[in-house]
Amino acid sequence: MTDIATSEAPPSGPAPKISFVSLGCPKALVDSERIITQLRAEGYELTKSHGGADVVIVNTCGFLDSAKAESLDAIGKAMGENGKVIVTGCMGAEPGPIIERFPNVLAITGPQAYESVVGAVHEAVPPAHDPFVDLIPPQGVKLTPRHYAYLKISEGCNNRCTFCIIPKLRGDLVSRPAADVLREAEKLVKAGVKEILVISQDTSAYGVDLKYATSPWKDREVRAKFLDLSRELGELGVWIRMHYVYPYPHVDEVIPLMSEGKILPYLDIPFQHASPTVLKAMRRPAAQEKQLERIQKWREICPDLAIRSTFIVGFPGETEEDVDFLVDWLGEAKLDRVGCFKYEAVAGAPANEIAGAVPEEVKEARWHRFMAAQQKVAERVQKARVGRRVQVIIDEPGPTVSKGRTKWDAPEIDGTTYVASRRPLRAGEIVTVKIERADAYDLHGVAVG
Repeated sequence: MTDIATSEAPPSGPAPKISFVSLGCPKALVDSERIITQLRAEGYELTKSHGGADVVIVNTCGFLDSAKAESLDAIGKAMGENGKVIVTGCMGAEPGPIIERFPNVLAITGPQAYESVVGAVHEAVPPAHDPFVDLIPPQGVKLTPRHYAYLKISEGCNNRCTFCIIPKLRGDLVSRPAADVLREAEKLVKAGVKEILVISQDTSAYGVDLKYATSPWKDREVRAKFLDLSRELGELGVWIRMHYVYPYPHVDEVIPLMSEGKILPYLDIPFQHASPTVLKAMRRPAAQEKQLERIQKWREICPDLAIRSTFIVGFPGETEEDVDFLVDWLGEAKLDRVGCFKYEAVAGAPANEIAGAVPEEVKEARWHRFMAAQQKVAERVQKARVGRRVQVIIDEPGPTVSKGRTKWDAPEIDGTTYVASRRPLRAGEIVTVKIERADAYDLHGVAVG
């Protein structure tokens, strides 16, 4: 959960105060940034205190029951401490549970409904805006540290995975024109961002809805296509990290850009499982049966490639043989970073109708088995990095030891590199570090340049 505050206030008299809570994934965080940028442009001040705010906005997550419970708790806290609450985000797409618990919220909107949220704020507390003094940086208000930022290239998803309701909440794929994305990226770089994390619901499907139409960028036309966008982003001179990449065949075309150092050698691919039977029941897109062969070819082209993924155990109908297949697959794939979730039924998801529900205690046992198998893989991968000199971006400077990340690690979800240094390091600085030791998740080293 992200509570958002800034000390800036417009000098043209008392400014209305907004308290903002952002829940869920990085894509929801970008939605929050867009809402806040608009509100700040209109002279609203942000405060961390619900009690001292004129209105509270809660950007919810509605994917899993646990996420819905967290959202309802956040709404309840805001109602208790303030009483004037606007709810937005994925849970707002199906507002029944919110209205049932909190019938007196001021407004409820779905995801990406920026104008509706701002309109609800206007109705609750009109802006006190002075266009001559209220200034917003060109890159907008960002909720991440100054040295990295998320860049959302599309909304929605065309896939119909049986465990997922994202298309129901956010609609089908809607891609931004390439030039629009590149303009935003350029503004981020000019503002000092050193790492751009490209996100969407399905990054490698980017542009299919636009039929890969071109748009004018500088002195050329750029197609709205994963490869073309990756190539152009790679010319900006900062770290470019690709998230939520489905392994469609054309992803192979991007691997040489990683080998050339244009974009980071990092792929976040949500494989979700390895058993063909389970993948078929999940209705996962792309040709999954040849993934091990493709991963091997990717690493031949780009030996430094890091792959992170997420998996689900305990999906309806999953057998012990399926789990055996998955664990064996993990050992062969040698993925660098892996997360695993126990299947959780999502209201409205087709998977709820699949026979063969797995008991909770069996899910738990399979989860532990999965994690134990992956930890052995992770330890081998990490130990292979000891002795190497690698680039590390500093996230949290310290007096003698700072926290940072290698090109193989995304913020918040992957590992940390602890960097000892004789000189002070700055947040966002990229330093050369000699790796001296490793554990299953983190690296430890000394700054050497």
